[in-house]
Amino acid sequence: MVFKPQVKIPAIYMRGGTSKGVFFKLDDLPAKARVAGEFRDDLLLRIIGSPDPYGKQTDGMGGATSSTSKTVILSKSSQSNHDVDYLFGQVAIDRPFVDWSGNCGNLTAAVGSFAITSGIVDSNKIPDNGICVVKIWQANIKKTIIAHVPITNSQVQETGDFELDGVTFRAAEVKIEFVEPTADKLFPTGNVVDDLKVPGVGVFKATLINAGIPTIFLNAKDINYQGTELQGDINEDENALSMFEKIRTYGAVKMGLIDNIEQAKTRQHTPKIAFVAAPANYTSSSGKIINAEDINLNVRALSMGLLHHAMMGTAAVAIASAAAIPGTLVNLTAGGIKRGFITFGHPSGTLKVGAEVALENGQWQAKKVIMSRSARVLMEGRVCVPQINE
Repeated sequence: MVFKPQVKIPAIYMRGGTSKGVFFKLDDLPAKARVAGEFRDDLLLRIIGSPDPYGKQTDGMGGATSSTSKTVILSKSSQSNHDVDYLFGQVAIDRPFVDWSGNCGNLTAAVGSFAITSGIVDSNKIPDNGICVVKIWQANIKKTIIAHVPITNSQVQETGDFELDGVTFRAAEVKIEFVEPTADKLFPTGNVVDDLKVPGVGVFKATLINAGIPTIFLNAKDINYQGTELQGDINEDENALSMFEKIRTYGAVKMGLIDNIEQAKTRQHTPKIAFVAAPANYTSSSGKIINAEDINLNVRALSMGLLHHAMMGTAAVAIASAAAIPGTLVNLTAGGIKRGFITFGHPSGTLKVGAEVALENGQWQAKKVIMSRSARVLMEGRVCVPQINE
């Protein structure tokens, strides 16, 4: 039998925030993968190394966590007054599924850098030294994001002294603005707090919000947690994971994201589920001591069925938005006062985020959310993948 040789596709492997993924220019993909569909999904699954029943993604570029099983496709923007279109695919690890339902806020930090270095951003916009402002169209959620990318000697500045908890080494700071990250309705039910009934589990107070990414917020105490948990406290408890997934599923129905609970199986990336607690001392996963007086609240969030090692960038958008709006569980946990910026604790340390919100025609809207991340090229060249049957 004759086997076909591998296909070699130009790609860059990048870290953005506390995530990393494989980045492609749309025009570099095989022709059939330049449009959405089964062929594109199959190609990306094979590149990342999914589905893998061993859960390791050994035969692909994935890192066997939700934070490292990601793909990005970029192209010259189809939108006026934007530089680049950013399409994000969250690749499942153990089954053949690519979720296109949401954004990755962490990898957003790398989009501007890639767009500059790959020639997507017009050269006349790039200063010799200073900040290059890259206007990004987030194609999954159809929202604008602005990245402020540092430039030195006409090149993207990647090294620096900015420290981001959840990332081991320091790098250059990239400021990110999420512009009007609200969906059609910031609160899909019209309420800042709902009673969420989950058969067989209980009834919980919940804030259901759609800013950055659809997110379900619970009080930690209502599900018998402290809010200072690390990954091992939850990810090694199958009963806990099952509980969270059931809550997430029924929350998705209540938010109108799915029509019935069976549809949750095809929507793993969204919504996210998170729980909040008042400030408390704890030791982060790196051994760093987090003092209660240095944070406004603690937040723990799950992604793709497991507790995240730090915090998803999109969930941070939801946290910032909810914290700025009176009466949400996040706002109440953070002291119940109006705040422009908050600092919250997560398993790897802390993160500062800010939000501008407004009450318009009786509906809350998030106008802008701001945070800082960092990004770095890890490897550039071509990714090799066995040919996909057409």
